Amino acid sequence: MSTTHHLIVNGESHDVTADYDDTPLLYVLRDSLGLKGVRFGCGTGDCGSCTVLVDGRALKSCEVAVWSVADKSILTVEGIGRHDRLHPIQQAILALQAGQCGYCLSGIIMSAVAMIQNDPGPPDRDKIVRALSSNLCRCGAHGRIIRAIENAWRECAAGAKQ
Repeated sequence: MSTTHHLIVNGESHDVTADYDDTPLLYVLRDSLGLKGVRFGCGTGDCGSCTVLVDGRALKSCEVAVWSVADKSILTVEGIGRHDRLHPIQQAILALQAGQCGYCLSGIIMSAVAMIQNDPGPPDRDKIVRALSSNLCRCGAHGRIIRAIENAWRECAAGAKQ
């Protein structure tokens, strides 16, 4: 039996219909709203490619039932920057050529955004490693990704002081 849910995604309201109440948010974001930056990786919450922010918390959208996020603020990688003005993390990843295949990057970026929003303190490599511990990258680009996030965190902290 299909049900309709009200979602607030990247600041916009959407009424979406799901076949089942326990339909994963991932499928609604990709199939109903066309947000392809939210990646399907493992489907079991192990890889982190589907990470989104829900009310500021990084969650794996393959594990979140659509009903549980009704009327909550959902942020995907498409919502953090624009083509003409990227988010500092996106800019840093491009500047350092931190991504290789790029499949995992949207989930990693969203985990990093949550970390910076929830801990605006000075960059700390150990915090970054912990924040990314549930995001897998098979290319082995984690070293460059961590350096990019350190740079972006510094930029975000400097911008917050202004």
